[in-house]
Amino acid sequence: MFRNATDSIMEKVVFICGILTIVFVVLIFGFLFKEGFSFFKEYGIFNFLTGKLWYPTSNPAMYGVLSLIVGSLLVTLGAIAIAVPLGIMAALYIAEIAPAWIRDILKSGVELMAAIPSVVIGFVGMVTLVPVIRTLFDIPTGLTAFSGSIMLAFMAMPTIVSISEDAIRSVPWSYKEGAYALGATKWQTIRRIVLKTAMPGIIAAVMLGIGRVIGETMAVMMITGNAAHIPSSIFEPVRTLTATIAAEMGETVKGGLHYRALFAIGLVLFAITFIINFIADLFLNKNRK
Repeated sequence: MFRNATDSIMEKVVFICGILTIVFVVLIFGFLFKEGFSFFKEYGIFNFLTGKLWYPTSNPAMYGVLSLIVGSLLVTLGAIAIAVPLGIMAALYIAEIAPAWIRDILKSGVELMAAIPSVVIGFVGMVTLVPVIRTLFDIPTGLTAFSGSIMLAFMAMPTIVSISEDAIRSVPWSYKEGAYALGATKWQTIRRIVLKTAMPGIIAAVMLGIGRVIGETMAVMMITGNAAHIPSSIFEPVRTLTATIAAEMGETVKGGLHYRALFAIGLVLFAITFIINFIADLFLNKNRK
């Protein structure tokens, strides 16, 4: 009787928490939409999305967000290209290859990496990585999209490694035994059985890593140069959407056009995140089938 009552209470608590999560997301979107829509009515959504110049203090003010979108995507794609293969390979090594004592050390190290604050990573990048990038590629400044991609990949890797490793270790041992019984080698078993079975968890890990990258603010503010222009290569300074909001929100007049433009940027970020999650769901559903 007591157990049934406890189960019933916990079910209701979980249900309420789920409903509250949805309500909070809707409220956040509503708040962003309220401020952003008034900006679109005054400035125009087409001018906002296709404009290449972001000069909110000029006369007349220009609120073109295209350069910020390009900067965010460039840094994010660069970080993904570095973090995803390295993260998955590291997870495979920890879960399937490393001896037990090494596995424990590596898992602890990965968890410690995830605990490093982003401002510390940005500071370390400014002091160590930026001068190396400037000297190595003989460019005027090391504050580039490439520097931001490397540091963001470092920030995303703990998430990708940890969740991917859990997904790989959750593959039933009977699947591997069946593959070995059919004559498969260890690498064939990992590639054809383990990776395919763990793919939904790995995709979820990658999506969480991308979410960490695209939503990062402080590190990219410190090491990407904060230049609001469309770069011709990854070795030029850029400015991201999140860095723009963080850098300018404290300087705006509440209710002004610039203030509402920053909320419109928040709407763009919300839309990008929604698209990423939608694509991830498509891949997950396809993989399950």
